[in-house]
Amino acid sequence: MDFAFTEEQAMFQQAAAEFCKNEVEAVAIKLENSKEFPMALTQRMSELGFMGMVIPQEYGGVGADYLAYLLVEGEIAKTSIGLSMTLGAQNSLTGLPIMNFATEAQKKKFLPLLASGEKLGCFALTEPGAGSDPAGMRTTAVKKGDRWVINGTKIYITNGSVSRIAIVWARTGTKPDGKPQITALLVDRDESPYKTGTVEDKMGVHASPTSELIFEECEVPADAVLGKEGDGFKVALMTLNTGRLSVATQSLGLAQAAYERARKFASEREQFGSKIGDFQAISFKLADMITSINAAKGLIYHATWLKERHGLSDPRFISMAAQAKLFASEMSEDVTSAAVQIHGGYGYMKEYRVEEFFRAARLMTIIEGTSEIQRLTIARQELKG
Repeated sequence: MDFAFTEEQAMFQQAAAEFCKNEVEAVAIKLENSKEFPMALTQRMSELGFMGMVIPQEYGGVGADYLAYLLVEGEIAKTSIGLSMTLGAQNSLTGLPIMNFATEAQKKKFLPLLASGEKLGCFALTEPGAGSDPAGMRTTAVKKGDRWVINGTKIYITNGSVSRIAIVWARTGTKPDGKPQITALLVDRDESPYKTGTVEDKMGVHASPTSELIFEECEVPADAVLGKEGDGFKVALMTLNTGRLSVATQSLGLAQAAYERARKFASEREQFGSKIGDFQAISFKLADMITSINAAKGLIYHATWLKERHGLSDPRFISMAAQAKLFASEMSEDVTSAAVQIHGGYGYMKEYRVEEFFRAARLMTIIEGTSEIQRLTIARQELKG
């Protein structure tokens, strides 16, 4: 197993680093504080090819491998977690399921729009009564002639308010065993309008809006089904498996950013006549932080390696992706908290940004499957064997 980056992977990572240094770093604090969606920077990511990283060239994308995409996403997360989440929503949560399950006609229609950034996508699964348990969803899609009519409400949708393309999960019937039949549907907002409800006032990650979406008699064509009718759970679960690597990478980026600032602060800040990094209490914190960061990298790269070689449905990949997300998200929360502590009172001040990273890291243990769901997934896979 070789984790050395290819020339192309290293090139994309460097391009992302330069983009952040030259165009994002100076406005990063403003992005977080303004709570406005950074459309100009999002379009800039499109121009650089980042919004279509995983989309094949024949559909207008870059056609890079998944690790190259993760390297770009993680690099951007170091500077702006909001921009990184927009990148993830476009590539991992919208682009990939269309690539994996769409018809050729659907691919030709939607993928170029996503790759160019002309339209932003979102993953509309969660509902008020259906978070970790999607079987509890109440949104319905009823077949009427040559149309599906969608009614229901989705919540906590990343970039929902700015999306023009949504993958929407809805109940389309009942199975013989009494369980709901769930189907994924592709919805183009310009052709089949849906409403934005509440845009949430969150603890952090303010540059990425989290929104309520309301579907009222929303009509889509009969051929809007993504995959097969009734295969919605399969589409969601396979998408979330790769999405967990995306969240793990964002967590890694947050931890790396916090660690770098804490290390710099510890090497400059003096107390009791010495640099605080010379004190064992601080130096041991830094040692634990970098060790955890590197352990998370290993899990992420291993899971990505399994995905590329054995596919999305391989039990080893499913387990390792959950392990990577679990460990990296909880590691990020620990590392960013330690960074605040090392900064002392300065760590609580926004200008040093470590408090921002800490608030963002808290989210990582919740989205795309809570830590508890990851442990359940890992245990189930392990007990099968």
